[in-house]
Amino acid sequence: MRKKQNVQEEPDDIYSIPAIADRAVSQPECVIPEAVVKRLPRYFRCLRGLLNNDVMKISSSELSDLTGVNAAQLRQDLKYFGGLGQRGYGYNVKKLYTSISEQLGVTKKYTAVLIGAGNLGRAIINSRLCEQRGVWIKAVFDGSPSVIGKEIGDRKVSDVAELRRFCRENKTDIAVLCIPADAKSELLGIIKDCGFKGVWNFSPCELDDCDAGAKVENICTGDSLSALLYRMCEDEREKE
Repeated sequence: MRKKQNVQEEPDDIYSIPAIADRAVSQPECVIPEAVVKRLPRYFRCLRGLLNNDVMKISSSELSDLTGVNAAQLRQDLKYFGGLGQRGYGYNVKKLYTSISEQLGVTKKYTAVLIGAGNLGRAIINSRLCEQRGVWIKAVFDGSPSVIGKEIGDRKVSDVAELRRFCRENKTDIAVLCIPADAKSELLGIIKDCGFKGVWNFSPCELDDCDAGAKVENICTGDSLSALLYRMCEDEREKE
């Protein structure tokens, strides 16, 4: 395997990689376990970096080192993607990336709206994080008169009161929530009415699928920071 630079680097546009335009290998007709699904984004990110560095084949041990997943577990995980590994050759990076991309919906070109144009909302839009994973944010909404009408990147912030109408007139799959906790009760009814398929929730209050009428992924960055601090404290206690 040859590497030019850090394999975790991602290109600006997922469609700049030829693999995304190809059809993936046939997918097995089986349910992928939740534990495997949680590791897929890690594989996806690593494989994208490899392709960006012109690495076209890789062994399971090399991929294990890059992803931090045990080699035996990694081989077992990747069996769900159609026998893409060959003894003595390893994995075809392009085919494996394409297969996992399809499983993760990267090729579906989902559309989204972002609700909450505060610091976090602006950071998400400016980072292009969504576009790199096949999600395009088409509009931004907020309830604050001081924010409505302002521009974030190339998007003008609209009044959240216009959200229902926008979703009726435009295909919108996902809601990205960056709202304060006190806005939850006011917005949940609107969110259900809009018929989103998924909700990416950065708000301080956790939602479940029933709350939103859609699949929900709750994100709390503070939890990961707390976990880090705990591990640091444990290390200090052991040294004492």
